[in-house]
Amino acid sequence: MIAIIGLVLGILLGIWLNPTVPPAIQPYLPIAVVAALDALAGGLRAVLSGTFDDRVFVISFFSNVLIAAFIVFLGDQLGVGTQLSTAVVVVLGIRIFTNVAAIRRQLLKA
Repeated sequence: MIAIIGLVLGILLGIWLNPTVPPAIQPYLPIAVVAALDALAGGLRAVLSGTFDDRVFVISFFSNVLIAAFIVFLGDQLGVGTQLSTAVVVVLGIRIFTNVAAIRRQLLKA
């Protein structure tokens, strides 16, 4: 329940404050969001299977975001930022769809 309240408060504060993202961080934000969604999908899958561990979830969440951002940063430094960004999105997208498929199978018993 606390997580839902925090989520709602965060959304409302974001709408009310209307924060701007600095231009230096803009290339990394979409990748970080996709990485965070991957961790959330994995966490939901773990909750439904009864193997959820909050410590593992927090570590997974932050490590996914940091590693994905680092890969994009490395790609920018090598001059192939868009290619590595695409690769990160594809890999994380596959993981998200795999987790969602497992969640669907658990919920629908299919």
